[in-house]
Formats: sequence, structure tokens, C-alpha cells
Amino acid sequence: MVNSKSNKPNSRWYVLILAALTCTFTVAMQQICMTVLFKEISEELGLSLVEIGVIWGIPALSGLLVVFVGGLLSDRYGARRVIGIACLLAGLAGALRGIAGDFTSLLLFTFLMGLAIWVIPASVFKTNAAWFSGRPLVIANGAVATGMGLGFTVGSLISATILSPLLGGWQNVLFLYGGISIIASFLWLFTVREFAGPGSAVSVSGVPLRQSISRVFPIKSLWFIGLTLLGYSACIQGVIGYLPTYLRDIGWTAASADGTVATFNALSTLGAIPLALLSNRFGLRKAVLFPVLVVTILGIALLPVVHNAMVFVIMILVGVARDGFMAVCLTMSTETKGIGVVYAATAMGLAQTVLNVGSLISPPLGNSLAGINPGFPFFLWAAFGLLGLVAFIFVKETGWRRK
Repeated sequence: MVNSKSNKPNSRWYVLILAALTCTFTVAMQQICMTVLFKEISEELGLSLVEIGVIWGIPALSGLLVVFVGGLLSDRYGARRVIGIACLLAGLAGALRGIAGDFTSLLLFTFLMGLAIWVIPASVFKTNAAWFSGRPLVIANGAVATGMGLGFTVGSLISATILSPLLGGWQNVLFLYGGISIIASFLWLFTVREFAGPGSAVSVSGVPLRQSISRVFPIKSLWFIGLTLLGYSACIQGVIGYLPTYLRDIGWTAASADGTVATFNALSTLGAIPLALLSNRFGLRKAVLFPVLVVTILGIALLPVVHNAMVFVIMILVGVARDGFMAVCLTMSTETKGIGVVYAATAMGLAQTVLNVGSLISPPLGNSLAGINPGFPFFLWAAFGLLGLVAFIFVKETGWRRK
């Protein structure tokens, strides 16, 4: 067991690895598998394209309702307990999706799963803030983002083409991912203890809820970080949920269509830590993230007018920075003046609550435009990215060269 009073270096690496793998299996694979299983699910349950968009976007509504509360609870009661309970509930709800027999039941179970899943990221980043400080923090967050990207990549590659035939259908794939999440909950609850880092005298839990709110809410830069993530996430969330279906409808094979999302996620996984290192090297977070936003907006806007290999090129350019962007941006929320490790989960909960507004409305709104023209959704999602770019201008720099 990892002891809360231990200063052994391998203790924090165990926690970091567990955090990364939790994001791989519980957060990422349980969600991304739906994008490649939707074809199979829609044929069996009779779902329309708009209904698919609603199901894909409903976890964002869950996040909108719970992620800030989850951050408050992590700062109050400790991230380890919150993550453990959230993994257990996410596993149970995620597995229940496998018994859904229609749109309503699948939507309900997906919503419940989202309530649990969206508590996890802010709590994981708080754990990193407790165990890592200074410049290593953004690297640790990059490692967690890499775990997330690994889950998105592997989940999109194997869920429909390997696991579904092997296990006997999409239902058993969801049962498998739910079981893995339950195992993760036991590891958090029984092998990890709260720890503020070697030699730290800072309490990382026990902050009164009202104190957390009064400290975090007035900081304008946090709200602009949230708006930046809203625009960026809305852009990405809409595209990865719609692109495989769009490409199949214009004549791509299933393997090639799913391969675009797999390529996107694979490059995102590989690029997370290098982007974090680059931001440390420059000492200016915004100088690294601003070009990412520009490339994302232009790339998504061009998707409906390019063909064949250029689609893969755009997905590579946009995907290589996705997880790194999220890691560095959320690190900025922790580095913002007045936050630190004590209020880290509340600050990230606030940013992710704003983020989820975009992720909630983006998929169904974009998919509804597909009835007018299959390419119109991409223009809408590029506009969301532009919103994020404008908001990012007002975010205060937090890198070590900011002065």
C-alpha cells in the first residue's frame, strides 16, 4: 500500500501510473468505443443520426451538472476517495448500457455514466498537483493526458473491429469496460492514500466548500480558460463523433473511416508529453497553445472540401496536439495566481464545467445540419474553435517567463 507518510520516490510514480490508466480505461475507452459501435448499435436499436448525436453528447450534460461539485468534493474530502467511488459508479453505469433496448434507456445509462466519469479528471489533476510541483507538474499532467489519448486510440481501434466480434456483440464490449473500471475503483480505495508530496506541509483536503467557491469564482482568467476549452472541446467532440459516419456515407470503407479517428487519437497520445515539455522549455504556455488553436480551426473547416489522403493529413495536424493542449490548459488553471494545490480540483472543475457546455450542444447541433449538407457540421465546429481562440486572448500567462 502507498503510505501517506512515505517519501519513497516510487510511491508517486505508482499513483501517476494508476491515474493515467484510470483515464485510459474508465474515462476514455468507455466513451470513445461508442463512436465506432454506433453503426452496430443504431442498426439494432433503430437510432437516427440525431439520436446518435444526442447520446454522444449527453455525457457533457452530466459533466455540466457534476464536474464542479466533484472538484469541490475532492478539495474537501480528498481526491483518492472521490476517484475510487467515481470509478465504481462509472463502471456500473457503463456496463448497464449493454442492457439498453432503445434510445431512452441507452441515453439514461450513458447520462449516469457521464455523471461519474466527469468527476474523475479534476480529481486526477489534483492528485498530480499534490504529488508533483513546479515544472514537473505539467509533465505529470501530460502523462495523464497520454493515458487518456491511449484509451481513445485503442478504444477506437479495437472496440468494433476486434472486441465486438470476439465477445459476441456491442453489449459485451460495454460489460468488459465496466468491469475494468470497477477494478480501478478498488485499486484507488485500497492501495492509495492521500499525500501532499515529499516534504510538503500543505493540506490537500479539508477545505470548506464555501471557502473554495469564494476563492475560485472571482478569478476572471479561470473563466476565460473555461471558455477556451469550451470552444476547443466543442470543435473536437463534434468532429470525432461524426467523422466516421460521414466518411462511410461518402464511400469510405468502415476500416478506413474508423482509422481516421484512430490516427487522430494515436497522434494525440504521442504528442501530449512533447507539447508539455515544449511549454516548459519556452516558459510561455500561451505561445505554445495559440498556434494549436489556429491549426485546429483551419483544419476542421477544410475537412468537407478535401479528399482521401488530405483527410488523414488534417487529422494528424489537429490530433497531434489535442491531449497536450488539454493538459497544458488545465495546468494553467492550477498555476493561476491564488489557486495552487489546495484549490486545484475546484478550479479545474469550474473550467471543465464551462467546457462541457460546448461538448453538450456541439454534437447534436452539428449533426442536425448534416440533413442540409453533410459538410455543414464541420463549419459550425470550426466556428466553436474560433470562439475558443478569442477567449484565449484574455487568459493570463502562467508560464515561468510570464514576468
